Amino acid sequence: MFGFFAKKKRQPLPYDHETLKPCIRCSICTGEQVAGFMHKKTREFRESMLIRNEKDLEEFKEMYGIEEDLEKIF
Repeated sequence: MFGFFAKKKRQPLPYDHETLKPCIRCSICTGEQVAGFMHKKTREFRESMLIRNEKDLEEFKEMYGIEEDLEKIF
């Protein structure tokens, strides 16, 4: 009965280390943060997950095997 509201396990998106760079996009107005990947040449951003707290950020890093700090873009 309560499984309906359970948090779903996220499936990682395909991530090419050569062309994509992990980063966090931050809204100046609302402060909302979204983790994702930016294409190195076109600078197009592809969202992966909403970051609400430090736990979400650590989950994102663990999911993709990222060890370094992420750049924030506005």
